[in-house]
Amino acid sequence: MATPPHPRLLLLPLLLLAAASSSVSADDLVAELQSLRARSPSGVIHLTDTSVTRFLSAPASRRPYSVLVFFDAASLHSKPDLHLPQLRTEFALLSASFLDHNPGSGDLFFADIEFAESQHSFHQFGVNSLPHVRLVRPEHASLGGSEQMDQSHFSRLADSMAEFIESRTGLEVGPIVRPPLLSRNQIILIGILFLISIPFMIKRIVDGETLLHDRRVWMAGALFVYFFSVSGGMYGIIRHTPMFLTDRSDPNKLVFFYQGSGMQLGAEGFAVGFLYTLVGLMIAGVTHLLVRVESLQTQRLAMLAVMAIGWWAVRKVIYLDNWKTGYSIHTFWPSSWR
Repeated sequence: MATPPHPRLLLLPLLLLAAASSSVSADDLVAELQSLRARSPSGVIHLTDTSVTRFLSAPASRRPYSVLVFFDAASLHSKPDLHLPQLRTEFALLSASFLDHNPGSGDLFFADIEFAESQHSFHQFGVNSLPHVRLVRPEHASLGGSEQMDQSHFSRLADSMAEFIESRTGLEVGPIVRPPLLSRNQIILIGILFLISIPFMIKRIVDGETLLHDRRVWMAGALFVYFFSVSGGMYGIIRHTPMFLTDRSDPNKLVFFYQGSGMQLGAEGFAVGFLYTLVGLMIAGVTHLLVRVESLQTQRLAMLAVMAIGWWAVRKVIYLDNWKTGYSIHTFWPSSWR
């Protein structure tokens, strides 16, 4: 009579079968996500409560991929302080750029969830304010334990979001590919209009009747360039910095000044630029206009006012720099005065 096999020998095929089934299920989920991504022009997959349970709540063994989730609410698109339409567009650019640089990748997917149709998913993630972006990695056991993108990563839109992904997943997003400002037909139309206007422009230049011959235009241009440079306008354009942010602790409150040396908001730069421009205009007024005033008393009063306003403006700039960086400006007296 044959002896029955050992129980451990019977358990081994079951374990191998379970492992094979798990591997197939993981491949099926990846293939299904890739199919959904291929249907989207930007590669962003639209998730609902059902698909969130299927793709994001599965065990880690059947979820070998990461998903960056953008939480959206169409009812809040009319609030300009949230910038949801702009952030959603930048999120789509981020997805398309990653897909261009990593075609057919199954390691990272981009998805969005709409509040009106997926309120249960918002509750599972613990989302109570927007804008909100979460990274769900395989090691995250629950949706609430996924990693939230900090508000500072919205400062430069798609570029800062790409840095967040690369630092957390180790995947390379690649350069952000943005659509051209003008289409081909628009460029052709502008070129034709420019060619037609050339004779008229030449005539006005010869007659000296252009804006370039008006010194007031040059003065206004010089002031604009000065204000634009000292306010960090070029930094804002390159980094796509917002004018302000929404306070995370109070969504109804706006943040115009960001504490930290790694970031500057647009409103903050304009405030500092205004103070710099104010001091520059006062110095220009003293050196070019005040010297022509005959009254000595008027000159003295004007100089006192200029010094007081200048001291106030410089003090505000120094205070802001100390608040943002923690560095203080100290006064050093000559050694012979001590």
